[in-house]
Amino acid sequence: MNKLVTVPKNGSLSNTNSNVNFPTLSNWIDDIFNRDLPSVFTSNFNTGITLPKVNIKETADDFMVEMAVPGLKKSDFHIDIEHQVLCISTERKDENQQKEDNYTLREFGYSSFKRTFTLPESVNEDKIKASYKDGILGIVLPKKEEAKQKPPRTIEIS
Repeated sequence: MNKLVTVPKNGSLSNTNSNVNFPTLSNWIDDIFNRDLPSVFTSNFNTGITLPKVNIKETADDFMVEMAVPGLKKSDFHIDIEHQVLCISTERKDENQQKEDNYTLREFGYSSFKRTFTLPESVNEDKIKASYKDGILGIVLPKKEEAKQKPPRTIEIS
């Protein structure tokens, strides 16, 4: 009945396979940062615009981007293209101030978003058009002539 014990290189005889799980400092820190934040931190502080949903559709002649952004005006949007990257952004600042004899009420808000899309080389950047109607921002990205899909044709066999 001879039991062999493996001795670690540091000379300690402590059992490293112990069933006792004492939290270490690194486990405690990992637990804090990997845990979801309580709802009090996430629910009341996001009063701006959330990232809008986007639909992208490809046809034979173009790509169509639709973005749901109700409550804005077309002058609120900034649409730029640089190095084949389409950037759609908005920024709104609202400020309201009321003064009475014994108090001043001042409320302000800020909201913004920015979405970017890498355009395929087949897009004709010079002919891109945008419109805004009923809360939907629509952007038409026409394809270059050589990139448009041609209808199928029958080839005669000689």
